[in-house]
Amino acid sequence: MKVISPRVSIVEKDNVFSLVILPTTDKRKLFVLFLWLLAWTVCGLIVFGNYFNVTNRDAKIFILVYLSFWLYYEFKITRAFIWKKYGREKLWIKKGKLQYQREISGKGKIKEFDLELVTELELIEVSGTSFADTINQSFWIKGGERLEFHCQSKVVRFGMQLSDDEALDVYKALKNFLKE
Repeated sequence: MKVISPRVSIVEKDNVFSLVILPTTDKRKLFVLFLWLLAWTVCGLIVFGNYFNVTNRDAKIFILVYLSFWLYYEFKITRAFIWKKYGREKLWIKKGKLQYQREISGKGKIKEFDLELVTELELIEVSGTSFADTINQSFWIKGGERLEFHCQSKVVRFGMQLSDDEALDVYKALKNFLKE
């Protein structure tokens, strides 16, 4: 077993390649994310509870617009928290098949690709000056994939929020295994 970082490990054994990527190992940031989710939820529930006490029509419309934005971000924060707490990415290659799974608490759909159809394994570069790249690599969201491959007309991205060194090590290991 090759441990690239506390989050990333690779096993190459008996002509099988296995990659596991954990979303985080930082418990303090996870706790802060939980506090943010809790505060956001309480704020939205308070506003929703006061909706029925307001009699002004314009104020009710404002509250509905506010709650629509609140609900969107409630979904995004909850999704990020659940991923950071219980998620992991798995990629394995065996018997001519590449399988990829984003798993949460042991559940998740496995996507299977014929290895002969997999092409163009690439490292996705992150620009330090790009606002979108900075946001995608932040702890507070789910996303920021660093590697991709093409299979027929699909682009499959994986390796969420890997550092430059982690992404490069995974890229090299996967590239070496595919050459064998």
